[in-house]
Order: sequence, then C-alpha cells, then structure tokens
Amino acid sequence: MNANAFIAIDDVSKDFGTVRAVDRVAFGIARGEFFSLLGPSGCGKTTLLRMLAGFEFPTEGEIYIDGQAMASEPPENRPVNMVFQSYAIFPHLTVRKNIGYSLRRDRLSRVEFDRKVGRMLELIKLPGYEERKSHELSGGERQRVALARALIRRPKVLLLDEPLGALDKQLREQMQLELRDLQREVGITFVFVTHDQEEALTMSDRIAVMSKGRYLQIDTPTQLYEAPRSREVAAFIGSMNFFDARVEEVADGHARVAAGPLGHLRAATRAKRFSVGETVLAAVRPEKITISSRPPAPSDASGGTNFVKGVLDATAYLGDRSHHYIRLPGVDKPVAVSAQNLNPAEFDVESRKRDVWLNWSSEAVVLLRAT
Repeated sequence: MNANAFIAIDDVSKDFGTVRAVDRVAFGIARGEFFSLLGPSGCGKTTLLRMLAGFEFPTEGEIYIDGQAMASEPPENRPVNMVFQSYAIFPHLTVRKNIGYSLRRDRLSRVEFDRKVGRMLELIKLPGYEERKSHELSGGERQRVALARALIRRPKVLLLDEPLGALDKQLREQMQLELRDLQREVGITFVFVTHDQEEALTMSDRIAVMSKGRYLQIDTPTQLYEAPRSREVAAFIGSMNFFDARVEEVADGHARVAAGPLGHLRAATRAKRFSVGETVLAAVRPEKITISSRPPAPSDASGGTNFVKGVLDATAYLGDRSHHYIRLPGVDKPVAVSAQNLNPAEFDVESRKRDVWLNWSSEAVVLLRAT
C-alpha cells in the first residue's frame, strides 16, 4: 500500500469466470487530483472504476480510500459518488429536487435545503433553473444537474464514467473545460474514465493509459505525449510516425541512428540509456515535421536537423490546418505531417505526386526500445 496516496489500489485483480479484466494493478491517486483512466474498450478501466464504487469486488487485492480499506464494503458505505454517461436524472422531478434528492434524509429546513441547492446551481452555472423539468434542459444542462446531484453531499471521491460521451463535439469541448474548472473549485478527487485521448489530455492532472487489464504508463498529459515509454502508449496518445532504426553512436544526450532507406537520423536520448548496435524505434509526431516544396540549403542540412525527400501522396484540408501524407522511398506506410494552413495554396489537393522535403529537429524524435 502507498501510505501517501489518498486512493491506493493495492495489487487489485478482477476475474469474470476465466477472463481476467484487471490484472494486479497497483498505483496511488493524490487527494484533490483529477485522475483519468484512459484506454480502448475492454482494457479494464471501467471495471476498475466500478471496483472503486463498490459495484464490483476485487478477486484479489485491496482498495484504500483515505486510509480505510474498501474492497469488501458495499457502495453505500463508501465516501464516493458516481456520474454516468446517461445523465440518470429523474424526469418527473424539477432541477431543484433532482439536485437535492440525496438530502431528503437529512431533514433540513426549507431555507437550508434551498441554500445548498442554490450553491450547487451557482457552481454548475444554472441559477434560475430550479423549477425546470428534465425535458426543458439541453444535454449539457442535464449532465450539469447530474454532476450537482453527485457533489451536493461533498463525497471524498467523485467517479465519472465517460460522462461527456453522449454530447456533441462542440458541447463536449465546452463541458471539458467547465468540468475541470468545477473540480478545481470544489477540490474533490475526481477519477475519470474515457477512451478519448484529447479529453484526458485536456482535463487531467495525471493519466493512466491502460491495456489488457494493466496500466502501461501513468504520467502527466505533457509527459505522456512528449515522452511516451512504449510504442503502444505513443500510438494511442495522438498520432505518431515510427521508423525502424539501429543505434550507431551515443554522445552528449543525443544518438545517431541508421534508419534504413532514410539514412542517418539524429535523436535526443531524453536521459534514456541506449547501446551502440541496439534496435530501436525513432518516433516523430506529425505536427513536429515541417514540409517544404524546396530542398534545404547546405547550411540547413547540417547539425541537429533531419531532412528526407519524399513524394506528396495525399492531402486532407481541415480548415485551420491540413494533414499531408508523404511516401518515402523504402518506407511502407506514408509519413503523416500536420501543418497549419499559412499558405494553403502551396500544398492543396492538386499537389499530389510533387516532390517535397520533410525536416524535423533531433529534439522532436522520441527513441523507443523495439519490443
């Protein structure tokens, strides 16, 4: 058990018959942290959340919340509340009664009840909505009411199971920012489940990337994106180009690698230790690659910048930016490049089959061990 963690998941496993959904998971979550469980369907993230809630019990291991063992406690004995994707607010009740539903057994005065509900309405930015019914609310408003109802009793932990999944893209992005602001204001520990990488990156203090019942890496959004520790994490978080390579030289925090038909590339080692002759993957994000219709000047083609020549195979125009796909000699998969449309006419949909030059800095390369 991590004695300093507010939530400690201690070697927890969960079996459903012969299927192991969660496999000996152990990590801690800090008090007041916005922590996300991220991964594809079937990776174990929702099962882990349900074990935190008490809807499932571990086959092995223990769960601690604020120092108290919880693995065998029923949901009603846990200091947690949960928000689901489906809103789950009562259609026959007003917003006021929905939010205050869990306060009924407290026998509060009308004044105190209205004060607590009014405070939650201010938090979710819906003052004046007290007497509206569910059918009079938008999807985003219904989800805010569900959040307020879950928070009104001030649980130690709020569990969120893809709560924004039913919203359209624009509203979802707006709610991501509002949910993050709400968490900071109330100071409650949030554990958030999502399969959406951008959503997790936008809101989280830390993220656990999960696969096959285990976590691959737990880190801040910046570290996960800029310094993934494995090909699986690098490929799941955003987009990534991978090149097979072999280490030829390591010195001064950089490595020179032989990348087959691409020739020699330079890469920052980022404090990792690599050996000469080791097989690696050189990984580069699409937005870190610059595309040009002109070959580099001799002075540019030296030092720590990598240049390769290719042929523009396809372009997808997205308004503010375009995604280009470039065929490189001897490379099976086109290289993806994401570029702002500062001069959209330079590489439009009519530019296919043109020669282009790609360049990226040694700092843009992430070296990963081939597995």
